[in-house]
Amino acid sequence: MSTSKRYTITSALPYTNGPIHIGHLAGVYVPADIYSRYLRITGNDVAFICGSDEHGAAIPMRAKKEGVSPQVIIDKYHAIIKKSFEDFGITFDNYSRTSAPIHHETASEFFKKLYDDGKFIEETSEQLYDPEADQFLADRFVIGTCPKCGHEEAYGDQCENCGSSLNATDLINPKSTISGAKPTLKQTKHWFLPLDQYEDFLKEWVLVGHKKDWKTNVYGQIKSWVDDGLRPRAVTRDLDWGIPVPVEGAEGKVLYVWFDAPIGYISSTKEWAEREGKDWEPYWKDKNTKLVHFIGKDNIVFHCIIFPSMLKAEGSYILPENVPANEFLNLEGNKLSTSKNWAVWLHEYLEDFPGKQDVLRYVLTANAPETKDNDFTWKDFQDKNNNELVNNFGNFVNRIVVLTNKYYEGIVPTPNEFSEVDLQTLTALRAYPNVIGSSIERYRFREASQELLNVSRLGNKYLADEEPWKLIKTDPERVKTIMYVGLQIASALATLSEPFLPFTSQKLKNMLALTSSDLEVQWNEITDKEVLLVAGHKIEKGELLFSKIDDADIQKQLDKLEATKKANEAENKIVEPQKDTATFEDFTKMDLRVGTIVEAEKMPKAKKLLVLKVDTGINTRTIVSGIAEHFKPQDLIGKKVTVLVNLAPRKLRGVESEGMILMTETPDGKLVFLNPDEESVKPGAVIS
Repeated sequence: MSTSKRYTITSALPYTNGPIHIGHLAGVYVPADIYSRYLRITGNDVAFICGSDEHGAAIPMRAKKEGVSPQVIIDKYHAIIKKSFEDFGITFDNYSRTSAPIHHETASEFFKKLYDDGKFIEETSEQLYDPEADQFLADRFVIGTCPKCGHEEAYGDQCENCGSSLNATDLINPKSTISGAKPTLKQTKHWFLPLDQYEDFLKEWVLVGHKKDWKTNVYGQIKSWVDDGLRPRAVTRDLDWGIPVPVEGAEGKVLYVWFDAPIGYISSTKEWAEREGKDWEPYWKDKNTKLVHFIGKDNIVFHCIIFPSMLKAEGSYILPENVPANEFLNLEGNKLSTSKNWAVWLHEYLEDFPGKQDVLRYVLTANAPETKDNDFTWKDFQDKNNNELVNNFGNFVNRIVVLTNKYYEGIVPTPNEFSEVDLQTLTALRAYPNVIGSSIERYRFREASQELLNVSRLGNKYLADEEPWKLIKTDPERVKTIMYVGLQIASALATLSEPFLPFTSQKLKNMLALTSSDLEVQWNEITDKEVLLVAGHKIEKGELLFSKIDDADIQKQLDKLEATKKANEAENKIVEPQKDTATFEDFTKMDLRVGTIVEAEKMPKAKKLLVLKVDTGINTRTIVSGIAEHFKPQDLIGKKVTVLVNLAPRKLRGVESEGMILMTETPDGKLVFLNPDEESVKPGAVIS
């Protein structure tokens, strides 16, 4: 068990340019919440801090896309994100926002302290500039080819394909996302944090000090950056959205979002401490406090190089004890994407699966991308719910609660002499708090979640082997002992499940009538106390902890993704380029007429071809058309169509085709006729 008493836990500030999706949850917020809940229930002083990141280029970009002000965007998504977290059971001690006055004040003071102490380099350099939009192109306002991996849609601050942090001037073939123009270079003044001056500090702190206890993906990325040689990083930007740079001569400039955002952890802690009547400084300046950042792998450089260098430069803050960054979660085999709507949005999940917060928490934990990118599939979600939660955890609890009410009217029976099996089972149970706790403290949340399931497996095996439902007729005294042991396991589960399945934990505590503080089982008591649920205690009636998820529920989600996929394909479909110029004389050679389909049948041994008889007003002629995969022959009889009647005849599969029917394709690949709908238009009418 952990011996530290004070923890500051931060989780990455979500951008308020869209809602929260399962990638965010799996990578950052669920593991951070498990860790924070565990620390609290094992007696530690915890400040679990977060807030909305409301600055940076992504916000005004979204605002322009929706035709509203940036303030409207941040207010909209801050409200959605905050409520989603609350409904999902993420127990932040404070959820703030970087538009709050306390944050503007804190970030400005931090910058001014470094500025006054001479920690910045002031430099005039050439930056990308959009001559059409008449503005500099910071971060997300420019895209181009990544110089590290060749990805053609890297942003000016980061490549989302390889995770590299970039400067806009690093991009190959840059393009403005505002106007599409090719940017020029224009001189501008900015302030830089000289990261190269902190190389020795970073080597000593991370590469030597945390070589053994930090994740290999985190350590490896830091080492790669340091080995490559650190360079000064601009901490200001030419933007009209953000925190104004608080020094003279910086008009029209704001703090770089990755300077401003991590300071949001500090300002959010200040906000919390002020509300709770606490002193914020020990949570950030006492060396006995353990600071832990939960982030995704794309934020490693900011939390392990830039922010620590800022803290070191300021001089009075503690450094993170660990930064357990996760890899990425994919969805049904494809990378999650906010811009492409390829995601499972938390607020929509909560509407589609009411009361099933813990199911998603469990699935994301059991499949967490801790060491490599993992894939979320709806089929796996269904399987884990039905087989692991319903048939394992839920089955054990339901059996023990129902049988206790059936045999003893809900009163915990007094046990008789324990058998060897009983003692072995209780001994095994007492080991789990340390086993699960050790996994959590080492940030192995997947491992911890499976150890929790092993507790209910222990209970299921014990009941299956001892078969109290059979012995109740022949040896009722033995059954009392079996039920007593089973109830000890159930009461332990109520406590051990709380970090992972908080809503389930509370339901189980209610069923076992463990809601008062003197009855609630403490984490360490499972190991140390002989009795968790005393004989004579009365439990409540049972209710199902989990329910099966049907195929129809899963199909709805798959259908939603399929619709998204088709919409993306349609949006990305390249418009055919214009053909060579045709003269007016070329056009007048075409004879376009209205025709009516009078017969239709499939071409033998041809998958795509239909043989049509079309009344063109001139005559009835045969036209072979490749539309069999889109239309049934019987549905075409009487259909008015546009026909090119003077096309040279051509044989297709031995059938002479005497014309062409004009059609187009919708973005989702559906063929439609270019047909006149007016009843008065007769076959043979000329289209001109």
